[in-house]
Amino acid sequence: MCGITGWASFHHDARTQAPVIEAMTATLAPRGPDAGGSWLGEHAAIGHRRLTVIDPTGGIQPMTDRPDAPATVLTYSGEIYNHHELRSRLRGLGHAFRTRSDTEVVLRAYAQWGEDVADHLEGMFAFAVWDERVGRLLLVRDRLGVKPLFWAAVDGGIAFASEPKALFAHPEIRPRVDADGLREAYSLLFNTGPTVWSGVREVEPGGLLVLDRGGARQRRYWQLEADAHTDDQEATAERIRSLVERAARSQLEADVPLCSLLSGGIDSTVLTALLADELRLREGPDARIRSYAVDYSDQAERFTGDVLRTGHDTPYAMEAGAFIGTDHSTVVLDPRDLLDPEHRKAVVVARDSPIGVGDMDTSLYLLFGEIRRHSTVALSGEAADEVFGGYPWFHNPKALAAATFPWLLVTGDEAAMPLNPELDLRIGEFRDDTYRSALAAVPHLDGETPVEHRQREMQHLSLTRWLRQLLHRKDRLSMAQGLEVRVPYCDHRLVEYAFTTPWALKSFDGREKSLLRAAGTGLAPDSVLHRPKNHYPATHHPDYNRGLQNMARDALATEQVRSLADETRIKPCLDTPPDQLPWGHRLRLERVVDLALWLDHYRPELTL
Repeated sequence: MCGITGWASFHHDARTQAPVIEAMTATLAPRGPDAGGSWLGEHAAIGHRRLTVIDPTGGIQPMTDRPDAPATVLTYSGEIYNHHELRSRLRGLGHAFRTRSDTEVVLRAYAQWGEDVADHLEGMFAFAVWDERVGRLLLVRDRLGVKPLFWAAVDGGIAFASEPKALFAHPEIRPRVDADGLREAYSLLFNTGPTVWSGVREVEPGGLLVLDRGGARQRRYWQLEADAHTDDQEATAERIRSLVERAARSQLEADVPLCSLLSGGIDSTVLTALLADELRLREGPDARIRSYAVDYSDQAERFTGDVLRTGHDTPYAMEAGAFIGTDHSTVVLDPRDLLDPEHRKAVVVARDSPIGVGDMDTSLYLLFGEIRRHSTVALSGEAADEVFGGYPWFHNPKALAAATFPWLLVTGDEAAMPLNPELDLRIGEFRDDTYRSALAAVPHLDGETPVEHRQREMQHLSLTRWLRQLLHRKDRLSMAQGLEVRVPYCDHRLVEYAFTTPWALKSFDGREKSLLRAAGTGLAPDSVLHRPKNHYPATHHPDYNRGLQNMARDALATEQVRSLADETRIKPCLDTPPDQLPWGHRLRLERVVDLALWLDHYRPELTL
């Protein structure tokens, strides 16, 4: 896992711009703490920061197809899980290899298939190829959008980067925010393409961008399709287990220490069990995978349920670790550490955005920092809820009947920081228009029942929107600590198969994630296998709430924050006793604090 950046321009000679590409690359050092490099040609500059995972000596980037007069130059972030199979296939087609890295497989695959290269790759990736022979830049992003890739126009071409902060090191790109950007950020719709930053866009998940002298064009090479499903319940559960096993097995490769995130829920427990079994097959019966969970020093005494959490995770995680036979650790955080301004600023800078989930982001950042002391790669159960129908909105009649994005019934205006009404952003209208467009993009089969029709919409919205902000959060906070996180449930074959599976099979036992529970039989203790859905833990300590209220008051003392926030709707959150602060009100305060930190760090030009 790494950081990539660069630009291509047909109006200027990039060979004179070494300080610029070096400055852009330096901003990504946390993503690639092990090495860095750049390449300069007449019309392109390419930069790379490396986190060494596979082939430490051979995977140096930017990588060229030959050392003397390169025809193609690659900067690549991610992991290609089928790189061994592709290497054999490409050798059969006449390609020679200098290294055993998956990076070189991508480079040779481009030489063979050109811009169709992504059709042959399995994994999580974002990369850029500059083709000297024809003067063409190719940007490619993985199917689910696990790895980020941003771009912006420059004179005569475009610049690109893993994170917007690298773009802002280019002299033609400044951090600007307009009304459209605020609408994107605070509507909580998780569009891909536009960002909070004016002129900065994402390459779509499953998409690519090509730039040549004729201009830039984009297309999707992958998207979800609604195909007929012919397997019965037993065969479907067996197929799901096979696909999860295959994904876990393929993602266990690394030349550095590897671990698993084990929360005590069914998603991470099934995954960790499969990883542990595979590790024992490879290294012997005594091999044990490391596993990690997070907790707070006050959680056992102070836990109280809320709209997202039904129980304390730690006992279940410890039971799961003992059942599987992992080397399990619980990272215990002091809730007061979550108030540390330096930690909170680091999180905001990692996100390049004012929108997050407060203490849950800060605790995840600190958890990743602790894990990084022992491991370079971690595997996570992210996406199982989207793939298998785990969220409450799949099962709640009110959510199913609502004419809006289902998570807004939980997060919505109650949790979003209210913006100053004088800005007249018309977020409600924007949400309605975006919802209609989102539904229009959902594929359907002829003859679907109303239930199947609606559930396919819910799953498509969850996979193409809600999941993306979770993947964004996990990538940015883990890479800020130099930790690679892999997400086997995002394997596109698993996602495709589950998406075509009828809802009647996904919920055959009347509960959430029926198929994963059936596929995971024997891999988890019964207490975990049948445990209700529980979200990432949050602290319940009143001292945290009290400190957050004080930080929010300080934030509102700044003129720019007051110009953006609706103080009249934030005041009740400040006046509530700390031990009675509802979750939604607390999240409002989190966003006020994050807004102040974001404004202070980036000093964006606001054109509202």
